[in-house]
Amino acid sequence: METNILWSGREYFSLENCLIKSVNQGHTITSTIVGYYEEKIYKVDYRIETDAHWHTQVLEIHCFHDHHVFSNLLQADGHGSWTCNGMPVPELDGCIDVDIPVTPFTNTLPIRRLQWQHKETREINVVYCDVLARNIRRVAQQYTCLSDTAYHYQNVPNDFEATIQTDRSGFVVDYPELFVRKAVSIR
Repeated sequence: METNILWSGREYFSLENCLIKSVNQGHTITSTIVGYYEEKIYKVDYRIETDAHWHTQVLEIHCFHDHHVFSNLLQADGHGSWTCNGMPVPELDGCIDVDIPVTPFTNTLPIRRLQWQHKETREINVVYCDVLARNIRRVAQQYTCLSDTAYHYQNVPNDFEATIQTDRSGFVVDYPELFVRKAVSIR
């Protein structure tokens, strides 16, 4: 199955064309984002590969912003050990998901990976890939399942929170203040 989604970024003044290809063995996500942030135009291309249970295995990312190029290949063993450009990154140990702040897609990873009960709250550690600031670090995040299509998200410690609306597949439809889905095509 292939799902093609077009998102518009509110804060990052962006447009994203994201293609999710799903097969029995897992999922491959490829995307291009163009936008305007802090008075500079940027472009981000990323590829994420997951296993069938949405455990991130690969994040390949390329960003051009403010005349700088930021490119990295992160690989995971599915159990929380990571390499970046072939070198071990022990400070990311224990992270299963990745978060790229210029896309709503990465919220889908924990939403799909975790088996949710209504009103359940989970705190997770993620590989936070801030491409516009050109850094990668570990951060804590918290999700609460409000319904099959609504999840309350917050940074830990809490300096940002929002209730994210998704479709039944876990893909973001509306992320207040940040992103809104403009179109979707499934085949």
